[in-house]
Amino acid sequence: MHIEPFGVEIWMNEWETRCTWNLAETCVESLTIRELLTLAGRNDTDLSEVLSMKMTYGAIEGSDRLRAAISALYDSQPAQNIIVTHGTIGANMLVHKAMVSAGDHVVAIVPTYQQHYSIPASIGADVQTLTLKEENGFLPDLDELRAMVTPKTRLIAMNNPNNPTGALIDRPMLEEIAEIARASGAWILCDEVYRGTDQEGSGMTASIADVYERGIGTAGMSKAFSLAGLRLGWIAAPPEVIEAVSIHRDYDTISVGMIDDHFAAIALEHREAVLARSQAITRENLATLDEWVAGEPLISWVRPRSGTTALLKLHLPVSSRDFCIDLVKETGVLFTPGSALGMEGYVRIGYANNPTILREGLARVSEALAR
Repeated sequence: MHIEPFGVEIWMNEWETRCTWNLAETCVESLTIRELLTLAGRNDTDLSEVLSMKMTYGAIEGSDRLRAAISALYDSQPAQNIIVTHGTIGANMLVHKAMVSAGDHVVAIVPTYQQHYSIPASIGADVQTLTLKEENGFLPDLDELRAMVTPKTRLIAMNNPNNPTGALIDRPMLEEIAEIARASGAWILCDEVYRGTDQEGSGMTASIADVYERGIGTAGMSKAFSLAGLRLGWIAAPPEVIEAVSIHRDYDTISVGMIDDHFAAIALEHREAVLARSQAITRENLATLDEWVAGEPLISWVRPRSGTTALLKLHLPVSSRDFCIDLVKETGVLFTPGSALGMEGYVRIGYANNPTILREGLARVSEALAR
């Protein structure tokens, strides 16, 4: 099976450990286990809970406790509509493998995480891409989507909130997208790993699984929940999807780690506290970034409404990759080049890390731009 090299992951693998100021990071600043326990109203003595755990495979689909905690993130997804995976990346892979066959028509809304077009293409699907445009606020043109979706369309793949733009599709637009899919009987796979980081209100984006009867939501503990080290994600979907996914999952997962399951359940049972921390970081940091962009004549953007990333448009006669390489070598600041995302002329910034790192990194970028 041929699959295209994963542009963002190759970039991160090459540079992430060689920078000083990582403004390419997409997770809200990671929690320590001690910090997680504190948010949950516990302390170090609660670590004793893991001492008696026998290191078996554990519950194959995820523990009842964990699936109940995940179910509570949705309006209408019972625990039997949930299956636990190795991160959101594992969830996405499983859905594409289980639901897409060679020759199927897939519409992918881009830019997005590369899984959502490269995996179905590697399976032999006919993949069409709908490109988000700056003039539309990086929201999909529904007339264009309507023209792309046909009775042969098997799957529409998207992510919301969007990576890398930070655009947010609200519930009314999700319902319109669902109507387009419903007319052809297509499934919608929505990667919702940034769900919980909206800049306004409760911070919790509506899930496609609650909006559309053939909606498949994927998410995990890495971005909004600050626990990427658990490598734990999930799929929320109708029973027939869970059944199809389970067949493939037996070949590459069996179960997630019992310790990962345990700490993910603690975090989700205390999601209000965890997400309040994440929203405080993302909202404060976005205000910092907004002020910085306003003062940089060589940078423009569409201000994100959610997520942890933004696209910065470069008004410079240089490729995004050359700019990013020169920047990290000269200043130690790491961005992600738009070329790795199919968006030349832009760079992606992650703004959800430690506020000091963001401020110090931006100051060094300003010095470089002034030169």
